[in-house]
Amino acid sequence: MTYTVNGRRFDEEPAPGQCLRTFLRSLGHYGVKKGCDAGDCGACTVWLDGDPVHSCLTPAFRADGRAVTTIEGLGSPGNLHPMQRRFRDAPGFQCGFCTAGMIMTSATFTEAQKADLPRALKGNLCRCTGYRAIEDAVRGVTGIETAAPGKAVGTSVGAPAADEVVTGRAAFTMDTHLDGMLHLKVLHSPHAHARIVSIDKTAALAVPGVHRVYTWEDVPDRRFTTAIHTDHLVDPDDTRILDSTVRFVGQRVVAVLADTVAAAEEGCRKVAVTYEELPAVFDPEEAMAEGAPQLHGSHDPFVRDPFHNILLELHGHVGDVDAGFAEADAIHEGTYDSPRVQHAHLETHGSIAWMADGRLNVRTSSQSPSIAKVKLGYLFALRPDQLRVFCTRVGGGFGGKQEVISEDLVALATLDTGRPVCFEFTREEEFTTASPRHPMSLTVKLGAKANGTLTAIQVRNVSNTGAYGNHGGETLYAGGAAVMIYRCPNKKYDAYSVYTNTVPSGALRGYGMTQPAYAVEAAMDELARALHIDPLALRRRNIVRTGDPLVAMSDGPDDVSFTEDGLAKCLDLVDETLARTADEPPPGPGWLVGTGVASSLHETAPPTEHVSEAWVTLGDDLVYELAVGTVEFGEGTSTAHVQIAANQLGTTPSRIRLVQSDTDRTGFDTGAFASAGLFVAGNAVLRAANAVRDRILEFAAAHTGVHVVMCSLHDEGVVCGDRRVSLAELVALARARGIRFTAARKAYGSPRSVTSNTQGFRIAVHRVTGEIRILYSVQATDAAVVINPAQVRGQVEGGVAQGIGFTLTENHRVDANGVMVNPNFRNYRIPTYADVPRTEVLLVASSDSVGPLRSKGMAECCINPVAPALANALHDATGLRFRALPLTPERIYRRLNESRSVATA
Repeated sequence: MTYTVNGRRFDEEPAPGQCLRTFLRSLGHYGVKKGCDAGDCGACTVWLDGDPVHSCLTPAFRADGRAVTTIEGLGSPGNLHPMQRRFRDAPGFQCGFCTAGMIMTSATFTEAQKADLPRALKGNLCRCTGYRAIEDAVRGVTGIETAAPGKAVGTSVGAPAADEVVTGRAAFTMDTHLDGMLHLKVLHSPHAHARIVSIDKTAALAVPGVHRVYTWEDVPDRRFTTAIHTDHLVDPDDTRILDSTVRFVGQRVVAVLADTVAAAEEGCRKVAVTYEELPAVFDPEEAMAEGAPQLHGSHDPFVRDPFHNILLELHGHVGDVDAGFAEADAIHEGTYDSPRVQHAHLETHGSIAWMADGRLNVRTSSQSPSIAKVKLGYLFALRPDQLRVFCTRVGGGFGGKQEVISEDLVALATLDTGRPVCFEFTREEEFTTASPRHPMSLTVKLGAKANGTLTAIQVRNVSNTGAYGNHGGETLYAGGAAVMIYRCPNKKYDAYSVYTNTVPSGALRGYGMTQPAYAVEAAMDELARALHIDPLALRRRNIVRTGDPLVAMSDGPDDVSFTEDGLAKCLDLVDETLARTADEPPPGPGWLVGTGVASSLHETAPPTEHVSEAWVTLGDDLVYELAVGTVEFGEGTSTAHVQIAANQLGTTPSRIRLVQSDTDRTGFDTGAFASAGLFVAGNAVLRAANAVRDRILEFAAAHTGVHVVMCSLHDEGVVCGDRRVSLAELVALARARGIRFTAARKAYGSPRSVTSNTQGFRIAVHRVTGEIRILYSVQATDAAVVINPAQVRGQVEGGVAQGIGFTLTENHRVDANGVMVNPNFRNYRIPTYADVPRTEVLLVASSDSVGPLRSKGMAECCINPVAPALANALHDATGLRFRALPLTPERIYRRLNESRSVATA
C-alpha cells in the first residue's frame, strides 16, 4: 500500500486490523496522540484528504492512496499555520496533550462552525483549560505579552515550549521508540477479593513473541506505598508489585512481556489463574463493623486498626462542642456524600525503561521523578548512581500521577531482560486500576446564635481509601481546612480512612479538601436559611480574619499563617459581581433561577515537608540555564520559573534555558503537587537566581573597582557607576580565572500561608426535566502577586470546569461485585465545550508573606468551592437540598416531581 503523509510517500503494509493512529505513530508521527482509542476525545485527529478524522477509529488501509496530514505537517516552529499561531498566542493549551487534535479540528472550521463551537468541538475533549482559552484561540484572541528585560513577573508571557506544543513536536512520555523494545501488558483480577491458588504460564509462554510471564513469585518481596510524598512514613507500606492476594477488581495479577502489544495481550488471555474467592466489602461503614471481611493483616505498624479495616482515624477538638450546641439558637445537621471521581488526564499512565552504561533509565509520566527514583531504588536494591528517572512533557496529572504504578513493572522487566520495555495504560485501565478521588461521607453539625455567630462545629468524615492506603491518611488530614475557614470556639473533627475491596483511592486536585468543602459550605447555607440570614452575611460574620489562628483539630502551634485578608475580599468581589449581573433573564418559561456561593481556604504547601532545589548557571553563550526538578504537566510552573529567574537576572524569558524533571540533570524535587511547584520550587528558583546575580555583581565590582552597591545587572551586562561591562566580557574574564557564575539553592515548604477562593453561580433549572444551565460563573481568588495573569486565569477556568464535572456529570460507578461499569469517556462524562460556561476570574489585590516574590500557588484550590456553590444555587432555585453528588437531571427530575406530588396531594 502507498501512503502520502505530510507530503511524503511511504510504501508500507499495516498490520491486519491496525488503526491509522498506531500506524502513523509507527512511522514516527508522534503528534498523533492516544487519549481513548474509542473516538471520544479527539486527541488523535488527523486529516484525510483535508477532512478531520479520528485516526483511532479509522482503519489504516483506508488511507491507502490518500493524503494524510498530521499536526507535524500543518506547520513547523519557524513556519506556523495560522491556527497553530492562534493556539500559541491565546494561549489555547495547558498540558498540550489535546492540542494537536484541537488544532487539526479547528483549522478546518467554516465561519458557520466557528459560530456554533458547542457542536463543532463536540468530538474534542480538554481536561485542563476549561475551554475558554481554546475558544479564544479559534476566534483569534491574543493573550500573550512580551516582557521587557527584568520585567517578566506580572506579564502574560508564553510557555517556553509553546511552539513545540502547537506543532506536535513537544515530546510526551510515549513519543519515542527504542531498538529492541518489548511491550508489557497486565492481567487484572476479575474478583474483588481472592487468594491466588495457582498460575499456569505454559500457554502464555507458547504465544509467539512472548518472552516473560511475571507473577508474585517473580518480584522482590518488598512492601511499599505507591503514594508519592517526601516522608514515605505518612503512607502505609501495604502494597506489593504483584501479590498472592487480590483485593479489588482490576488489581494486577500477572505481567506479560512480549515483542508487541498484541502478543502481550494474547499472553495475558492465555494465563490460567485459579482463585479462591474471599468475602468482600465495599461500603466503608460496613467495613468498620464487627465481623467484616479483613483486607490486611497487622504487618504494617502504620495501619491503625486492621481488624476493623481502619487505616487511620483522627480525633481532634478545641473547646467543648456539647456546650456550644447547648447555647445555640439554631442547629443544623446533615450528611453529604461525594462519589469516586477519576482524573481523566488525556495522557494515560506509562513508562519506558532501558539500560545504558550499566544504569537503569526510566522515562515516565509522573509528577515526581525524584521520589519515583527513591522508590525504585528501594524496590530493586539499586544505589542512586545506578538509576536515572526523568520526565519529558506530561499530559496532565491533577494528582493522578503522584503515584508509582507503572514504573515498577518496566524496571522489573528491563533489569531482568536487559532490553528496553514499554508499559502504557489503556483508558479502561485508567478507570479501573488508577487511583481516583476518595469517596467521602461527611456528617456536619453546626450550631449558631440567632445573630449568626457560630457556637459549635462538628464533623465526622468517613473516607473510602479502597483496597490500599496510598494517600488515605494525608487526604484525611487535609479535610480539616474546611473547618479551619470559620472562627468558632468549639470544634470537633472525627475522621476515618477505611479499607474496602474497591480500586485504591488517591490524590486529586483539591486533595482531601474538595469533599469536606462541599459538605461544610452546603451545611453553612442550610444553617443560614434556618436562621433566616443571608448566606453571605453568615459567612462574613464567621470567616477567619487576618491574624486569626487557623484552628481545625487542635489549637497547638502550626506553621500556617493567615496574613492577608483575601477571603473577605473574595466574598465581596463575588457578591458585587453577582449583584451586577442579577437582571439576566431565565432561558424561557419553565425555568427556575437560583444563586449560590461558597468559599474555601487551601494551604500553599502540604503539611509533610516539601523540598526543592534549583540550579542557575550563566553559560558561555550568555544564556542562563535554569535546572529545576519540577515536572510540567499543564500547571504552568515552567513558565513561572522562567519568569522569576528572568525577573531577578534583569533579562527576558528568551534568555533562560530550562532543564527540568531529570534526576541526572536537576536537583531533588519532592514533586509538582499541592501548588508547591510555584510556592516551594519557585522560592528555590528565586534564591538561586539571586545568588547568581549577586556573584556576577560582586565579580563586576571587583573588576571595575566600584563598590557592589553601585552595580546593577541588566540584560546585556552590568552597570558599575558610570561604566558598563558586557556579560560576554565578564564571562570571558571569569573563565580565565576558573570561575563560573553558577549557584544552587534549596527551598522548603515551611512556613506556609493560605490561598482563598470564593465561587459564585447563577443557574437555571428546568422544572420538568431537571436540566441545569449555568447562566453565570464567577470566581475570586487570592493569588497574591500574580506571576502570569493569563496562566492564573487559565488555571481557575480549568479548575472550575473540573469542579462542574465533579458536581454534575462524573460518577465512577461500581456494581454489587465491585466492577466499574462505565470505564470510558463515552459513559463517564467529563465536561465538553458545550458543558462549561465562561467563568469570570477576579484577582484579589494582595501579597503573600512567604511565597516567591510574594506570590501564591493557586492551581490546586480553585476546584474546592465549585460543588457547594452549585449545590447551593440548586437549592436556591428549587427549594430542594441535594446532599449527594452528582446532581444529575434524573435525580433532580425525580425530586421535583415528588415535591409537586406532595404539594397537590
